[in-house]
Amino acid sequence: MFIIIAQLDWLEPFASPVAQRIILVGALTNIACALVGCYLVLRRMSLMGDAIAHAVLPGLVLAFIFSGSLNIAPLFLGAAAVGLLTTFLTQTLHQYGRVPTDASMGVVFTSLFALGVVLLKTYVSKIHFDVDCVFEGLLYQAGFDTFEFAGYELPRQLRTVVPVVIINLAVIFVLWKELKVSAFDPALATSMGISATLMHYLLMMLVAVTTVASFEVVGSILVIAMLIVPPATAQLLTNRLAPMIAVACVFAILSAILGYWLASEQVWNVDPSGAMVVAAGGMYALAVLFAPQYGILSTLIRNLQTALRILREDLLLMLYRLEEIDATKRMRPEEAVAAVGGGSLARWALAMLRHRGRIEIRDGRLHMTDDGRWRAARLVRGHRLWETYLVKNLGLQPDHVHAPADRVEHFIHQPLREELQKELEDTHRDPHGRDIPDLNS
Repeated sequence: MFIIIAQLDWLEPFASPVAQRIILVGALTNIACALVGCYLVLRRMSLMGDAIAHAVLPGLVLAFIFSGSLNIAPLFLGAAAVGLLTTFLTQTLHQYGRVPTDASMGVVFTSLFALGVVLLKTYVSKIHFDVDCVFEGLLYQAGFDTFEFAGYELPRQLRTVVPVVIINLAVIFVLWKELKVSAFDPALATSMGISATLMHYLLMMLVAVTTVASFEVVGSILVIAMLIVPPATAQLLTNRLAPMIAVACVFAILSAILGYWLASEQVWNVDPSGAMVVAAGGMYALAVLFAPQYGILSTLIRNLQTALRILREDLLLMLYRLEEIDATKRMRPEEAVAAVGGGSLARWALAMLRHRGRIEIRDGRLHMTDDGRWRAARLVRGHRLWETYLVKNLGLQPDHVHAPADRVEHFIHQPLREELQKELEDTHRDPHGRDIPDLNS
């Protein structure tokens, strides 16, 4: 299999077992971060993840100073304790100090992070402590620092990362409803007998634990990207929590794979943890542009389609009403375009009507086809039913209903027309005495 992979140039960086171990550790670390990160994004507490990721630094340094080793157990306890302290101080400042949540987070995490930096500077010359590990992690070591399991050489970091992934999944599975309700509406959770405060601290504990487990792999600064970027990307693609978590995990895995490829000697030859963050940011940028519902380009396309549809309908309405006034009178194409505002969009709308067989040009004049006339009559019927409803049911004056109906007519579809017809006694004439088209005739 490796021979086949090596024959493909772009897959060459993934061919070695070392590369696959690094990607495996990176992917599982990213998944652990994404699982809890989804709730941070939903609760609009992204800065809290940033705060904990930075604030654990003094806990790590103090644990190392007192224990004198890089064993994961003291580092874990020190960082987790400071992570929970960050949450407690932030909540206390907000609740009792009347400090806004974002300001309290900013005060706490910057102060604690600064304390960690001071401790590093003070003791780094006396005790060997890798500063690069603090900021970038040691993901490369995952490819070489291994242990044997079932005949396979696995990265040692899996002993830390895999339990955290399992813990996060287990808590989310067991407390799915509680975490979901408290994430979207803490007040509703309280009214249902769910302790929103307890869920908050539980989530912060998971964030602290995940941050500590991720520290050795991606560093204290880069872990925040994995906590936030994959969930934020997933949120642009779905409106439901379960798919959001699943999609976030997929992006977390892709970030590890693409990041390692970018970091390889064939591309950038840089640290893989930083490249993974760049990959995650790139996918987020693509989602911002192309997400089906919330993407910038998707929104622009929908707005353009809506504008063209309204212009097409305005052109049909104008030709229909002109025929009502004088059945023999017809407009030139340039006159029709100018009447709906002119410009390239209006000309494009007119061309689309011709292409779809709803109007045609004969002797230099515009003529509606049977299909175009039926569509125009449907729009006019909705317009005049709405005018009638406003006058008879809301008591508006007839001379005050045309402008509102002009705006609504483009969004009155068949179900609403049927409801309006049920509400009105007379559906033959509008308040101005004009005939309401009967689409069945």
